[in-house]
Amino acid sequence: MVELKSKKEIELIAQSGEILSEVLIKMKEMIKPGISTAEINRLAIKMVKAHGVKAAFLGYRGYPAAVCVSVNKEVVHGIPSDKVILKEGDIVSLDFGVEREGYFSDAALTVPVGKISGRAQKLIKVTQEALAKGIDMAKPGNRISDISAAVQNYAEANGFSVVRDLCGHGVGRKLHEDPMIPNFGKPGQGPLIQPGMVLAIEPMVNAGGFEVATLDDEWTVVTMDGSISAHFEHTVAITETGNLVLTRHS
Repeated sequence: MVELKSKKEIELIAQSGEILSEVLIKMKEMIKPGISTAEINRLAIKMVKAHGVKAAFLGYRGYPAAVCVSVNKEVVHGIPSDKVILKEGDIVSLDFGVEREGYFSDAALTVPVGKISGRAQKLIKVTQEALAKGIDMAKPGNRISDISAAVQNYAEANGFSVVRDLCGHGVGRKLHEDPMIPNFGKPGQGPLIQPGMVLAIEPMVNAGGFEVATLDDEWTVVTMDGSISAHFEHTVAITETGNLVLTRHS
């Protein structure tokens, strides 16, 4: 069931999103060859404590870290580790959530590590642009699948594929709420988009095929063909006249 949020609730989610954005930008700035993914997680924990908020992912369904750090062929849910050292040419996706006063925000971005290939640059650019295309369709009177179709059409028109086993979602009072927002599908289907909805729209785009698998750690999702993957996400509130992005990380 889709739960509409009041203006006050959207303000509270926006306050959560503002803190999230600040932390995510700081994590992005520390990305360079030679650091471990665990260092990124430690920064996130330090910053949420300083802000007096909670890292939404830490302990969620048993997840062991504050931030998901996914490298190259890892699509989402990569677990930070001192053993994983970033190197020149990698791409790394940071997925992070904040809980403040019982309200949640969720966002993600993909960052180059030093100089990366042209293909990787294009993948990151197209995925971020696919998110923008999806957000453009997140307005009253449209259907959820209008977002989905916009993401899929843009990614595929640029020679990439969208992950089909994972999707965006509602967010606010809980980290994951209805409606689910696939990144593929035909337009004009699914729930009607209404003012008061708050949506986490998150394209996950692969350089190769769309098929994915989950590793033995039961969290890390990787591309089946070993191709690189990018991920961008914003928390978006639906207003009477359009939408408002609550997680301005870039």
